[in-house]
Amino acid sequence: MDAKKNKILQTDKSVEKIIDDMTLFDDDLMSMVFDENIPAAELLLKIILKRDDIEVISVVGQKELESPVVGGRNIRLDILVKDGHGEFFNVEVQRSNVGADERRARFHSSMIDSRMLKEGQEFKELLESYVIMITQNDYFGYGLPIYTINRHLEELGTVFQDGSHILYVNGSYKGEDPLGRLMRDFGCKNAKDMYYAELATGVKHFKEEGGRELMCQAVEEYAKKKAIETEIKAGIAYGADKNQIIARMHKEYGISKEEAEEIYDAYAVMAV
Repeated sequence: MDAKKNKILQTDKSVEKIIDDMTLFDDDLMSMVFDENIPAAELLLKIILKRDDIEVISVVGQKELESPVVGGRNIRLDILVKDGHGEFFNVEVQRSNVGADERRARFHSSMIDSRMLKEGQEFKELLESYVIMITQNDYFGYGLPIYTINRHLEELGTVFQDGSHILYVNGSYKGEDPLGRLMRDFGCKNAKDMYYAELATGVKHFKEEGGRELMCQAVEEYAKKKAIETEIKAGIAYGADKNQIIARMHKEYGISKEEAEEIYDAYAVMAV
C-alpha cells in the first residue's frame, strides 16, 4: 500500500472513531439530531424550563447570525428554536468551560434580540428570549442542576422585566428526575443506552444508519477547516506573505485561490 492510500485509510479510521465517540455534548452531532426535529426540541425545552406550554414550530441547527456591524463578529448557533408565541430559544452545548464564558451568553442574547423587532415596532413588543448553555461540566461549580440568570434591580431585590433569560445546565447532573435522565442521554455514545426515544432515534440515525455519511462529511469538513485555520495562524506567525499562504492552501487543500483568499481574510484578524 503506497503512502497516500495509507494516509487516506488512517484518516477514514480516525473519522469513524471520532463519530463512534461522539455524544450530544458534541455540537456537530447535537445540531444534526435537533435540526428540524420538533419532538426532540420540545422535550429538551419542556424539561429544562419546566414548562408544558411550549409548542415548537421551527428548529434550525447551525444557524449563522451575521453581525449588523461591518467587521463585527458573526456567530453560529448550535440550534435556534422558535415556538408558537414567537419566543426564541438558543441552545448551545459546550464540552469545555472556556466556550461557555458568561459574556458569550450575553453576546448570543443580544444577537437574537436584535432580530426580533421589525421597523416601526415598539420596544414593548420584544418577546421573551432564552439562551441555554448545556455544559458537560458544572460550569459554576456549586452542584446545582440549573443556574438561571435574570437581570434584577439591586437596590430593590426585584426582577428587571426585560424578557431576557440565560440558563446554564449542569451536564454532570445525574439526578433521578427528567433533567438527570436528559443529561445522562446527552452523555451516551450509543442510542440503545438512551432513555428518551426522541433523542435516541436521531442519534441512531446519524451514528449507525443512513445519516452516518453526513456525520463523516461534517467531521471531515470541520477537520479541514481547523487545519486551514492552523495553517494561516502558523504562516502569519512565521512572517509568510499572504500570497504564499494562499498558494499553499490552494495546493494542499484543493480549494480555489479565490476561496483560499476569502478564508484567509476571514481568519487573518483572529490569527494576529
